[in-house]
Amino acid sequence: EYINTLFPTEQSLANIDEVVNKIRLKIRRLDDNIRTVVRGQTNVGQDGRQVKEITRDIKQLDHAKRHLTTSITTLNHLHMLAGGVDSLEAMTRRRQYREVANLLQGVVNVLEHFNKYMGISQIRQLSERVKAAQNELGQQILADFEEAFPSQGTKRPGGPSNVLRDACLVANVLDPRIKQEIIKKFIKQHLSEYLVLFQENQDVAWLDKIDRRYAWIKRQLMDYEEKYGRMFPQEWCMTERIAVEFCHVTRTELAKIMRTRAKEIEVKLLLFAIQRTTNFEGLMAKRFSGCTLADGTVKKAELPPPSTNPFLEDESGTETDETVIEKGDIDRPKKPKAPDNPFHGIISKCFEPHLYVYIESQDKNLGELIDRFVADFKAQGPPKPNVDEGGAVLPSCADLFVYYKKCMVQCSQLSTGEPMIALTTIFQKYLREYAWKILSGNLPKTTSSSGGLTITSLLKEKEGSEVAKFTVEELCLICSILSTAEYCLATTQQLEEKLKEKVDASLMERINLTGEMDTFSIVISNSIQLLVQDLDAACDPALTAMSKMQWQNVEHVGDQSPYVTSVILHIKQNVPIIRDNLASTRKYFTQFCIKFANSFIPKFINHLFKCKPISMVGAEQLLLDTHSLKMVLLDLPSIGSQVVRKAPASYTKIVVKGMTRAEMILKVVMAPHEPPVVFVDNYIKLLADCSTDTFQKILDMKGLKRSEQSSMLELFRQRLPAPPSGVENTSSMSLMAPTPEQESSRIRKLEKLIKKRL
Repeated sequence: EYINTLFPTEQSLANIDEVVNKIRLKIRRLDDNIRTVVRGQTNVGQDGRQVKEITRDIKQLDHAKRHLTTSITTLNHLHMLAGGVDSLEAMTRRRQYREVANLLQGVVNVLEHFNKYMGISQIRQLSERVKAAQNELGQQILADFEEAFPSQGTKRPGGPSNVLRDACLVANVLDPRIKQEIIKKFIKQHLSEYLVLFQENQDVAWLDKIDRRYAWIKRQLMDYEEKYGRMFPQEWCMTERIAVEFCHVTRTELAKIMRTRAKEIEVKLLLFAIQRTTNFEGLMAKRFSGCTLADGTVKKAELPPPSTNPFLEDESGTETDETVIEKGDIDRPKKPKAPDNPFHGIISKCFEPHLYVYIESQDKNLGELIDRFVADFKAQGPPKPNVDEGGAVLPSCADLFVYYKKCMVQCSQLSTGEPMIALTTIFQKYLREYAWKILSGNLPKTTSSSGGLTITSLLKEKEGSEVAKFTVEELCLICSILSTAEYCLATTQQLEEKLKEKVDASLMERINLTGEMDTFSIVISNSIQLLVQDLDAACDPALTAMSKMQWQNVEHVGDQSPYVTSVILHIKQNVPIIRDNLASTRKYFTQFCIKFANSFIPKFINHLFKCKPISMVGAEQLLLDTHSLKMVLLDLPSIGSQVVRKAPASYTKIVVKGMTRAEMILKVVMAPHEPPVVFVDNYIKLLADCSTDTFQKILDMKGLKRSEQSSMLELFRQRLPAPPSGVENTSSMSLMAPTPEQESSRIRKLEKLIKKRL
């Protein structure tokens, strides 16, 4: 390409000699340049050696300069140190403490520069003179304070001097033990009068005059601020130190006198002393920061972890004894509040060993409260029916938990340790007593007499006005006890949570009210069972009458039979009352409906088997009656109500399954037993029951002779499907066999699954 650019055409080749000459000239120039560069590099090594020598000289000069500067600085420091030590010794003798405070810190700082020169005797001598001066200063200052504030006798008149104020500035620079000794001696001397005035044998030392202790220290602190406030440095926090030492002394003295006179401590006196003490501790928290606690470090409160519950509210204000607990709420959960009083318990801790007096008092008060509840219930009788409000909760339970809350708050202010555990044990005791004495103890007895429908009246189709075992008042009482037990269950759970918030973290695991919550659950279960038994027993005469009727003599199918009317009558009498009184506890009304259905339907089927023999017309009448009962049971949760509400699916499923089985039994009875194979297959298909006992009962209802039954049973056993693996007998198969409705539901689910897969 390069050649083509030089000779683009044949004509340009005529200039080839000229082009070659130019290229040769260019090559010679390049050779000359290369030769010049190569020759120029021969002197580089020599030049580099010259530069290195110059650099070494510069470095030597730099080292010399730095050493010279260090020497001059060190000599200056030495001059300052020597002069400072001389001045320090002279000022110490003249007690010029203000000047000493400024000079001593400088001397100490300068001396630090000579730590690596301690091998030099002159430097070591200066260091020893500084230490000696410091020791002399410390002893001299302590002597000055001892002279001003002697351990024995009264304080020196005239107040603090400027010398002592300056001496405190020197003490800040000296060994910390000097400062601590000054503080200790001053505070001890300042509180010496307190120990004399409030000796154990003095009348003012007892708990009933505890206010005088706190009044005395308030006066002393005001006196200190006025006379000595400016003598000590502000960072010494002498006012707080005096108050804290007073608290320690007071706690020791109170503990000593309470041990001696323990038998004289009464609840009111103890609570009075604790209240006055905690008030003083609160005043301390407002006045001081707590910086002198825990060896001079501020006692910081540990903040609780941030709550993820959006419903927690900040605690504000104080709680009064008149606080009324709303239903199901002893105290709405609130954000745990970090302790903001570093002085909490600094004195009041001494009362904790004597809080058993308070616990015993609460035990006695709660016992009397339970006895009063029992007496009031007997005097006033059960609560009146309260249909509009959905059942009445016994007012005594709210009173109980209000008292519990008062005790819990009060005790937590006294102590968050073992006394709270003891109080929790008392709470547990009376929760159980309330459950058994007030709730379970007042449930109506099932042995009360009651009139039932007679068979004669049923056969004559008389609609009697007989009622169930329990009166309306008794039904309302059961519902009220159930609602109260539910309230107690929910509130006990909240009580446990609040107790865990109040108690020390190390004791939280010992608070467990699960047993008491289980007790209230038992009361709820027993109440529901009573309601079920009552309605169930009311229906028994009607079912008995059904099984005693001559169903083989029924000639035509008419309206529903009298026994059905009787069952419906009892349901309409009981269920609306129960539903209205359990309106606030809907889930327990649903449980009642489910338990009644689970009890009534098997009983109805058992009585159905007793109806034998049955004619074709009789079976048709029974089928009509069964369908009527099925419709009533499906409507049972909302029967007699102006507001029609769909029954819970769990309840509907039970009714449909049970009553459909009853209908299938009657359809099998209605089917002809000839040919036998068709009858047996039809039975297996409709009932899916592989039990020979059930098949035997069907044959009895049809009125077959024993000889016919034997052949039928033999055929039934032959036609049974092979049992699934793990099933050893036919009775187990009957329990596992699905109903036609279940089978249909399974098929529908399978179809949906297949469609989804496709």
